[in-house]
Parts: sequence; structure tokens; C-alpha cells
Amino acid sequence: MMYTDEDLTQAVKHNIFSQQAVDDFRRHISQVRNSHAVDEENFRLINGFNDIFVVIASALLLGSLAWLGHSLSPMLAGVAVAAGAWGLAEFFVRRQRMALPAIALLLAFLGGLFTIPVLFNADVQGSAFMIAGLLTTVGAVAHWMRFRVPITIAAGAATLTAGCVASMVYFFKPAVFYIDAVVLVFGLLIFGLAMYWDSKDTKRQTRSSDIAFWLHLISAPMIVHPIFSSLGVLGGNNGLMISLIVLALYILLGVISIAVDRRAIMVSALVYVIYTFSSLMETYGMVTYSFAVTGLCIGSALLLLSAFWHGCRRQVLKLVPAHIQVKLPIIKA
Repeated sequence: MMYTDEDLTQAVKHNIFSQQAVDDFRRHISQVRNSHAVDEENFRLINGFNDIFVVIASALLLGSLAWLGHSLSPMLAGVAVAAGAWGLAEFFVRRQRMALPAIALLLAFLGGLFTIPVLFNADVQGSAFMIAGLLTTVGAVAHWMRFRVPITIAAGAATLTAGCVASMVYFFKPAVFYIDAVVLVFGLLIFGLAMYWDSKDTKRQTRSSDIAFWLHLISAPMIVHPIFSSLGVLGGNNGLMISLIVLALYILLGVISIAVDRRAIMVSALVYVIYTFSSLMETYGMVTYSFAVTGLCIGSALLLLSAFWHGCRRQVLKLVPAHIQVKLPIIKA
């Protein structure tokens, strides 16, 4: 059976282990694995194959409920899935504390809620997506209050963003031309929320770190896509100057990723960088090998960065003011 840092922290709180014993254990594991837990972005996903077994069985059950509900009324498919997912979570999440089923059942619950207004009327309108986003956000809040699954806050933030964007477009039609800017603003707000949770656990030993991980995973594409989309990267605007700008932005995002010790930002921007430089090489005649050469260069650079991540963080944090450093994940020697 696998144990997480959160489990060890709870064991200390309940006087099962002493804090010194847990610290010694963590130090021993860091030396054996030649890695530092605070730098590895650990999050619990699976405890064993039983997690996968439960997810498969739940998917079959919820899929059947959706089919039966849809046969009576399309809207009932969403109701059945949401109700079934909540009921399953009462046992497998609240009582059994299973990690992967917790994520799957949360997504199924929110997905079911989202489809209820959308399937209510065959003629789907903008108001349906507005109601769906806000309803799902309320559902995420209720789910968090009941089950405390770390991904819930990130999922709620995403649905709230969707609901707000749909509301803006519904009440103010020209807002459709500013969707990228709105998404960027929400992405930055979610990034700020992620940093708030990160600052509560700079040693990355509690649930706060898991919550921050999922928030970073949601905020990264919301920040990255509008920036690169405004440059016209995916629209064929891949000249030398644009490529240099893309490279400079990626380096900046890389520095931010290193400083906050979260790799999600770099991963989200990776597809734009690969596409830009592959297109640039094709422009200069390297049509056959453009993707391979780009992948070789960028992949090698990222592997080197991973190998020397801790040293890079030490150098980058020297540029960060002291009052901000104390809110960032610590560097373990």
C-alpha cells in the first residue's frame, strides 16, 4: 500500500509517529532516490489496481444510467450520471478514500451537471452554456464541502470561467471577439489562486500542494493559449521574428516555472514552440526533417533542464525578492 506525505502528516497529528521520525524517513527516501519530494510535484493518483478496477466498473454503471435516462428524456441522462457519481463517491471517496475513482467520479458528476441544461432543449442556445457553467460551479462547491477532493477547486474554477465567458457572450455579443483576453485574465486569477495554495505548503507535504498542482494544470493553458494565439502562431504567422518572440516568451515562462517549481506552464506552451520552429524550418527548406530536428533540440534541452532542475532553481531564486521567496517551495539541499 502506498502512503503520501499527507498521510504521514496526519499520522504526526494523531501522535502515531513523531515529527522527528517522519523527517528522518523523508530524508532517507530523498537520499535513496536521489530526489527531493518538494521538487517532484508529487500528487496521489492511484493506490493500486483496485482503483483502476473501480473506475472501469463505475464507467460501465454510469454509462448504463446515462443510456437509460436518455431513453426517457435527454436531460435525465445528465441527472442520472450526476446522481450516480455522487452516490458512488459516498462509498469509494468518502469512506474508502480512493484516489483515481475520486477524480473520475468528480469529473463524471460535474459532466452530468453540465449536460443537464444543454440537453434540456434540442435547440441549444448560449443561455444553456451559461446556466451549465454556473450550475456546475455550484456543484463543484457542494462536492468540495462533502468530499474534499483536491482537483475539485480547479474543476470549479474552470467551470466558473466557462460560465462567466458564456454569460458575457450571451449578454454582450461583441464580447466574442475578446474571449482570449477574458480567458487570459481568468487564467492569471487561477494562477494567483494556485500560488495561494502553494504558499500554504512550501514543503509540499499536505493536501494544499495537491490542490495547487491541479490549479496550475488548469491555469497554464488558459494563460499560454491566448498569448501565443495573439501572435498568430497557429494561423501561419511563423516568420523569423515571430519565432524569436515565441522562444523569448517560452524562456520567460520557463523561468517562471522554475521559480514556482511547477512544470505545467512549460508543458502547456510546448506545442506552440514545436509547431513554430517546425514551420520555420520548413520555410527554409527542411521539410522532411523539420519536426524531428525540432523535437531533438527541444527534447534534449528539456531533459537537461530536468536533470539540473534543482541547481537552476537556486540560481533563479537569487533573482526573486526575499519576501516572495518565503512563499515559494523551498529548495532542499
